[in-house]
Amino acid sequence: MQSVLKTAKKIRTMEIRGAGAIARAAASALKEHALSTKTDSLSEFNKEMKKAAQTLLKTRPTAVSLPNAIRFVTRYQGDTVEKARKSIVSSADEFIKRSEKAVEQIGKIGAKRIRDGDLIMTHCHSAAAVSIITTAFKQGKNIRVIATESRPMMQGHITVQQLSDAGIPTTLVVDSAMRYYMQDVDLAIVGADAIGVNGCLVNKIGTSQLALAAHEARVNLLVAAETFKFSPRTIFGELIEIEERSPDEVLSAQKRKSLKNVTVRNPAFDVTPPEYIDLICTEVGAIPPEMAYIIIRDYLGWELEELGI
Repeated sequence: MQSVLKTAKKIRTMEIRGAGAIARAAASALKEHALSTKTDSLSEFNKEMKKAAQTLLKTRPTAVSLPNAIRFVTRYQGDTVEKARKSIVSSADEFIKRSEKAVEQIGKIGAKRIRDGDLIMTHCHSAAAVSIITTAFKQGKNIRVIATESRPMMQGHITVQQLSDAGIPTTLVVDSAMRYYMQDVDLAIVGADAIGVNGCLVNKIGTSQLALAAHEARVNLLVAAETFKFSPRTIFGELIEIEERSPDEVLSAQKRKSLKNVTVRNPAFDVTPPEYIDLICTEVGAIPPEMAYIIIRDYLGWELEELGI
């Protein structure tokens, strides 16, 4: 369980961050655990894999990519331990390959929505969103980017580093300045941690504020999301859990002790309604939010089968 526990800790503490990276890390950890589990008993092997899956599932409740990745890998087959092990390794490798290829494909599809001379605003850090922007820049489009810090964990600093390394002129602003600068923006692009069956977007806290500001300024909002970020369980009316993280990320424990009448809340995500979203760009094409169910039905059908649909 060492590889699983190590990965779980990195996901929980956000050493590994980003929905896609979390999913790939979980798939890789399950693969390593399957290879390292020493038993000839299939029932014992199954128990070990179930325990590992549950350990990983508890780390980040909002990132739908995590349970989707785990279910994809743990739907293994085999009437012996060796066959089951090979099935897990194959599924994990396939998921990781699909995930990496999806980011590249989203970049190619989404770049078509960027025009020469556009000023783009983005929030937090998303490999898929960055892929769209860098792909457009590599195509020769003269673009600039405004990126938010994305407090309290400052994921926006990762975004500006990657954009700067790519040679793209980028401006870093505090989160509360997004509405101030939106009046000059041509297109807003964000990633996704989860997408519901109605097309709503769950993403880093502050995304709904950006979406509202973009809607007010008549700026289109493009969401970059791999298909495994769609949530099949929302078909049954399940709500996507919004993770609330430690107040230590906002204010130190020592400082909070001196503020006896102050409570610190630290939700990590918020929900953007579908009417504020122009398109969701996936690796299989750009769709309006209203088509979210089609993605779930056609590309996550294995999940629907398990749910009895």
